[in-house]
This record gives sequence, structure tokens and C-alpha cells, in this order.
Amino acid sequence: MYFSKHVPLFVLSRGDTDESVHFGSLAVSDVQGHLIYAVGDPDLVTFLRSTAKPFQALPFIESGGHKHFNLTEQEIALLCASHSGTDEHVTVAAAIQRKIGVTEADLLCGVHPPYHQETAERLKATGQPLTPNRHNCSGKHSGMLAFARWLQAPTAAYVDFEHPVQQAILRTFAEMCSLPVEKVALGIDGCSAPNFAVPLRNVAWAYARLCDPGNLPEVRATACRTITHAMTTYPDMVGGPGRFDTALMQVGNGLIVSKAGAEGYQGIGLLPGALGTDSPALGIAIKISDGDLRKSVRPAVVLETLRQLGALSEDQQQALATFGPRFPIYNWRKLTVGEARPVFTLQS
Repeated sequence: MYFSKHVPLFVLSRGDTDESVHFGSLAVSDVQGHLIYAVGDPDLVTFLRSTAKPFQALPFIESGGHKHFNLTEQEIALLCASHSGTDEHVTVAAAIQRKIGVTEADLLCGVHPPYHQETAERLKATGQPLTPNRHNCSGKHSGMLAFARWLQAPTAAYVDFEHPVQQAILRTFAEMCSLPVEKVALGIDGCSAPNFAVPLRNVAWAYARLCDPGNLPEVRATACRTITHAMTTYPDMVGGPGRFDTALMQVGNGLIVSKAGAEGYQGIGLLPGALGTDSPALGIAIKISDGDLRKSVRPAVVLETLRQLGALSEDQQQALATFGPRFPIYNWRKLTVGEARPVFTLQS
């Protein structure tokens, strides 16, 4: 069975009885590709979804395209984002498009209501139409269009698998994962761009290298540092108000990179020093097997993983306590009727 090696990660109880369980797997790797810790199946092959976004931006940054178009760090952060569709996010996306000479109509990501509830309700109440720049992937797609412009390639089909932009992204992603291109399984993401499925351990390795690229060629290393610095400096661009990626990077003191993906995926990068003076970089890849439709399991599992690694101080844990790793379960009268809690231990 595809998920047969997953193990229980998170349990919801009612009274003294466990009522439901979320299964999953995770991998923790260092920059040499050594699997430091694992739970469940670190060799599970599954799609990263939006967790791939920093790597999808990487070849454009590596080629110097961001300098050619004079992109700011805030705009670079949006290239890596699953943003909430606020007015600020739309403003930054539009600024990127003006710089590269395209319009919102050139985006092939489609439309959906903003993740930011207040913005979504305001647009609905005032009858404003949903547009591509409200889509959480509009920054990524703007970056792909910028890359096409920079390569002097056609912009009309920039999401096609054979387009030079997508071929460059695939090569770069495979290299960061230390896999041959042919070992990367391909699919189409919700935003119509190509997406990748590889083992969890390789994604953890890629995130470790993203956060400590010292062993990579200098041009790529500089690009990795550009991306991680932009994401940790402007975490509000990567997610938005109340979003876990944003909150974690805000308290991370520039030492934690966080990027969620759909269907219960999560990538985390710990920069050197995140676990204390002279500590090495680590990468973490997590998959919740049921896709985490509650959207509460994945953040709690991340926080428990970081707690066990010693990556968060007591103050940092308290600042993130609304996300877990443990929290009470209330009924409709706001009475405490149970608890949600992690049930795994990192295995070396």
C-alpha cells in the first residue's frame, strides 16, 4: 500500500478516549544528505505542491533576472509565496508585473477567493470580481513570466512542461534534491504549473542546502541566500495575517525558513545557528497522509518537531501556542471536551 509505512503523528481525544488519528511521515536531513531523524517513511514519494516554490524561483534568481528587473526583496519573497490575497499582496504582484512588462491577464494561475477572510468578505460585499493577482500563486507565476522575459522565451505557454522556464526549474530542483531529472515524478499543480514528487528525505536535503549552500557553486549559493533572506525578512509576503509560515518565520529571528504545500505537505529549513551556536543547517520535510483538511495538524506537527530538535525557545513556543503543538478541543458551548496532541518521537 502507498501509505502503509505512515505512522500516527497526531491524535484527537474526547474525554479520556482517543477519537481520531492523523498518520504521516517526516524526514530531517543535514547538508551532506545524511538522514538525521525520521518518523514513518522518509522514502515516501509524494508531491511538494507549494513547498516547491523557493526552488521554482531559484533558477531565475541564479541567472540574475531579479537584478535585471530591479526586483526588491519584498518582491522576491512574493515569488516564493502562497500569499493570502490581501491588497498589499496584490500591490506587490502588480509592481512585479509592471517591471517585467506583463499584465495580470498574462497569469495562467486561475482565480480563487483570497485566503484572507476579511478581504474575501469585502470583495464579495462590494461586488468586486476575483482576479488572478488575488490567487495565492500570483507571485510564483509573475516570477515565471519574468524568467521567460529574461530568457527571451515565449510568455504565452510558460507553464508547459517543455517550456524553457519549466525545464530550467526542473533541472535546478533535481540538482538541489541530488536526483537525476528522470527520477522526479511530474504532475500539474492547482495553479496549472508543473509540480514535483520526490522522496521526503531528498526534499529535506534540498531545504538544508537552501539554508546552508556553502558547498554549492557560488552563483547558486548566492541565489539561495537571496531567497532565504527575502523570505525571512518579509514573511508577511510568503503567507499573510494569521498564517503559520508567516508566524513561524516572524519569531524565527531569520534562522527558520517555512513553506507549506497543499495536501498536508511542509518544508522547513533551519539555518546554521538555529539550534545554538555553531549548530549546522537542517532541512525538514513533513507529509500528513490525509491531507490535513483541518489545516491544524501540520503546524502542530512542525512545532513538535522543532520542540524535539530544540529549535524554539520557551518564548518562541509561547508566541506560537495558538498553532500547537497541543491544544484543547472545545464544543459549541466553548466547553473543553478533549485535547489534540502529537504522539511521535523523532528516531535517529
